[in-house]
Amino acid sequence: MQTTERSAAEQILRNLPRVNGIVPMFVNGAWQLAADGGTREVHNPANGRVIATVAEGSAADAQAAVSAARKAFDEGPWGSMSAAERAALLFKLADAIDANRDELMRIDTLNNGKPLRETEYDVIDAANCFRYYAGLATKPHGQTFDVPAPSQTFTVREPIGVCGQIVPWNYPLLMATWKLAPALAAGNVCILKPAELTPLSTIRLAMLMQELEFPAGVVNIVLGAGATVGHALAASELVDKIAFTGGTKTGRSIMHDATTNLKKISLELGGKSPNVVFADADFDTAIDYALFGIFANAGQVCSAGSRLIVERSLHDRFMDRLVERAQKIRVGDGFDPQTEMGPIISPVHRERVEGYIAAGRDEGAQLLCGGDRLGGPLAEGNFIAPTVFDGTSPSMRIVQEEIFGPVLVVQTFDNEAEAIALANDTIYGLAGGVFTQDIAKAHRVIRKMRAGITWINTYHPTYNEAPWGGYKQSGIGRELGTYGYDAYTEVKQINVNLDVEPSGWFSE
Repeated sequence: MQTTERSAAEQILRNLPRVNGIVPMFVNGAWQLAADGGTREVHNPANGRVIATVAEGSAADAQAAVSAARKAFDEGPWGSMSAAERAALLFKLADAIDANRDELMRIDTLNNGKPLRETEYDVIDAANCFRYYAGLATKPHGQTFDVPAPSQTFTVREPIGVCGQIVPWNYPLLMATWKLAPALAAGNVCILKPAELTPLSTIRLAMLMQELEFPAGVVNIVLGAGATVGHALAASELVDKIAFTGGTKTGRSIMHDATTNLKKISLELGGKSPNVVFADADFDTAIDYALFGIFANAGQVCSAGSRLIVERSLHDRFMDRLVERAQKIRVGDGFDPQTEMGPIISPVHRERVEGYIAAGRDEGAQLLCGGDRLGGPLAEGNFIAPTVFDGTSPSMRIVQEEIFGPVLVVQTFDNEAEAIALANDTIYGLAGGVFTQDIAKAHRVIRKMRAGITWINTYHPTYNEAPWGGYKQSGIGRELGTYGYDAYTEVKQINVNLDVEPSGWFSE
């Protein structure tokens, strides 16, 4: 069945646009190849096969897209469209995503490797995200003030302008949606750079926008490497905002590039998130979410619960059951309905994860399960078994650095204060969870956890309605919710004099 599913997905890819056999970029409402003729092969991480050849853009392509976006914002019809008209178009796009759900989810499984049950959720969530922001576009977005002067004083929110957006490979369609939906709802225009490894569902999304007759230049998709296309977008003086999701090191570079014109920035960066389990937690629930927190999407999630912090009195029993369950996780091709965890995105990233596993062994951590590349029928893909390290110390690299793979590190604590100290012992502050049946304790710990996204007795649920972002080196700003909309707007103060007469400040 998985072979049939995969073949059907490969057939779907034949429907993507082609220019001279190459999947092109989408700039100013047209499909085009890279200015210098560059191309890149795109692979299926489950078997290493080439599934498409795409245009590989350069700085020149980024600059062309910026020019098109600039003209679309400054002179095109998008700026004169009412919020209701923009909303209607976004509602239609959400419906189109729903209508093409099977196709989009199969493209992402083929290109990213994650199981179909995960990509189906991603596509549903993407459609709902466009609907959420379509609805938000027409809602009140200003304030009025009682001031001491005879003045009507109020604020309005206006679009920032041209927005460069750079998204990662772990949620190809969904991350593009998180960037595009609020920006477009607020009236901005966009240049989106998908990850080099996973551009295909974004290309399909652009096709839907073209079919719905989005004005030319409002959404531009430029393919290429971050060091070239991403840098050009971040450094361009014609770009008013840059939004990036990815690693903290790259985020610093983008911050530096953005100083050319002090453009607005939104950065959703790395994490090394704690999942704290107290001895009084519901045992089966805590086990279930400890597994889900790290092994969903093969641990390739910025908010993954990659540090499991367990109360010492529960530790032995908890670890016995956790390891037993981890070893039963079905790893395989995302098109196999039995698969629960897919591959690592690429050979390069697989080797990076393997390097951390080797470092954990070298530093003296106890490997309880996994740690190996999977062979047999999975040998051609980038598969690593679910891996758990115990007996760690806070100074170990596997405890402090983001691995971004299916590797869980375990720490123990004896009291609430120690649990909080361990949870916060990181340069990151993206996410964290607490499991306990003592709700007062849960709230105490969550309030002291230095993280932007937190859960009590659950882990990982994400809502379009709620803000997403982190403390410390996990980023700047928030996505989703009204916060995500506001991040794509400027606030303008307007004062209307209600007593129109000379001020008399200067003598006649």
